[in-house]
Amino acid sequence: MEQLQDGSKDPGRDFSAPDERVDGYVDLRSYAAIGDGRTVALVARDGQIDWLPLPDLFTRPVIAGVVDSGRGGRFELRPVDDDFEVDRSYIDGTNVLTTRFRTATGVVEITDALVTGVAGRLPWAELVRRVDGVEGSVDLRWAVHPGDVFGDDAVERVDTVHGPVLRVGDVNLLLIGSDHGRTDPTGAGDGVSPTGPPYFEGAFTTQEGSRHILCLCGTDDEPVHLPNADIVDQGVDRTIDNWRTWSKAFTWDGSWQEAVKRSTLALKLLIYSPTGAIAAAATSGLPENLEGGKNWDYRFAWVRDLAYTVSALLKFGLREEPHAAVSWILSSLKRNGRDMHIFFDLNGDLTDGTHEASAEGWRGIGPVYSGNPAGDQLQLGVYADILTLLRQYVSGGNILDASSDALLCSFADDACRRWQEKDSGMWELEDPQHYVSSKMACWQAIDAALHLADIGQVHPDPADLEAWKRNKRLIEEWVAENGWSEERGAYLMYPGSDALDASVLLHAPSGFDRGERMSRTIDALRDELGRGALLYRYSGMPEEEGTFLACAFWLAAALACVGRIDEAKTLMDELVEVPNDVGMMAEMVAEDGSFLGNLPQGLSHLALVTAAITIDELDRDR
Repeated sequence: MEQLQDGSKDPGRDFSAPDERVDGYVDLRSYAAIGDGRTVALVARDGQIDWLPLPDLFTRPVIAGVVDSGRGGRFELRPVDDDFEVDRSYIDGTNVLTTRFRTATGVVEITDALVTGVAGRLPWAELVRRVDGVEGSVDLRWAVHPGDVFGDDAVERVDTVHGPVLRVGDVNLLLIGSDHGRTDPTGAGDGVSPTGPPYFEGAFTTQEGSRHILCLCGTDDEPVHLPNADIVDQGVDRTIDNWRTWSKAFTWDGSWQEAVKRSTLALKLLIYSPTGAIAAAATSGLPENLEGGKNWDYRFAWVRDLAYTVSALLKFGLREEPHAAVSWILSSLKRNGRDMHIFFDLNGDLTDGTHEASAEGWRGIGPVYSGNPAGDQLQLGVYADILTLLRQYVSGGNILDASSDALLCSFADDACRRWQEKDSGMWELEDPQHYVSSKMACWQAIDAALHLADIGQVHPDPADLEAWKRNKRLIEEWVAENGWSEERGAYLMYPGSDALDASVLLHAPSGFDRGERMSRTIDALRDELGRGALLYRYSGMPEEEGTFLACAFWLAAALACVGRIDEAKTLMDELVEVPNDVGMMAEMVAEDGSFLGNLPQGLSHLALVTAAITIDELDRDR
């Protein structure tokens, strides 16, 4: 418990020094995320915002200092005195962040929110930083430095009758506030800094009970709304109320409640409300290893991640987001040739490949890309993702339409026809093989299709129905003959190799195997790929990247499925301590505990939630 200026205790506060910046970068564990259903900002413990695409998550980010501290753009807000301490937390039930700074002269609280409107999301993006003086006085400074390291547009200042606007390509930025001590423009008379592009800046001093507002408004190729500071202030409170209203609809009375609730709120940040799409992560270009070369863009909607998210949200009794996501993914599949695709952009269109950005990369680890190279791969597991998703969707009392019925039947037919082909597997590998987990996934797809047919939600031809049953049996036989190694005591990554693959763990919950072979595979995976509570993706990865967070949660769920529930619960108790101080997770964790990869990473949060649900359900059954 911390001392206040008057010597009293500050209950619930845990002040500590801010994370050190090295060449402008902080550890990825430093970031909290806020969002409005349209975009996401990353806020470091020192108060600096280093990531914010405006107004949409897929917009070229004008604040991207997390991948280029010098030119990427940032929104600074911190005490003038560098000797300060920090404590932060989310307001309960929300994605609104409060950060307290304590200096030798006082305490100040910052409330950061991407605000929502009276009728839902705003037509523009509005980032609000509300500053309240708590105790004594604190001198603060702030600055907004836009950049464009994902493009090549210069930052321009445009003077209007309502004040300056900063323009980066088609993105327009306007800053308003109250009692915020604005002092820009700095430098030459044209509003351009003598050391770089134009920016906004200012400084002010808080007193006990004082309130100060900073509001950054952004639009893309459209008119700029001029916010009113008083309405903006009210908007923060309204946003808090809106989040809490949503959280009241979320029910979970099982174990690990705080971790499950926070991960579900993190997943909510990744739902793109204009369409219902669900992004895999909020960022682009954060490295999966310290050598570089794996710096991809995850601001797309993977069928797999969307399916897992909807399944979790359905378990929590939520209705609107699951229906929106299901409708969006089916519509996107139908509009794009009715073929199975791995991911779409957030508007439901296919992507146009990868493009190298000029950003140097987080801590100089590049190259940084927009786009993702996996779009043209064959990944057989996607058939299981979409068919299992719809199986769970209709189990909630929903009804499939005729065209979706036909689409799902065609996907089941494709799974029967293609399961004998090589694919790139769940890990999007460049070396196509007969990955065992892909065969198990085709089994899962056909199993889901048979269930949908049994309950009258899909209507295959009788001959096709018999083909589904036959191929389900054939896959079981193929895996038993080709996928198991008695010598290794485990399911192999693919026939003819000695490699192990953690993605087979998904097929304990799927029902493919909850017996001795899966139990022995769990032990083999832990022996070879485990690092404490964490797990690498597959053989060879310890030399290339960090442990993959989702795999550790999959292992916990698989333990429960094979009857080792006490081990599963013990592992989960350890894993829920892995997120950072505000419950955020990236894609990977290095052996020193630092985060790697894009964040917040939907698959990591999904795996936590799904493992908690699986273990809790099986424990109650026991």
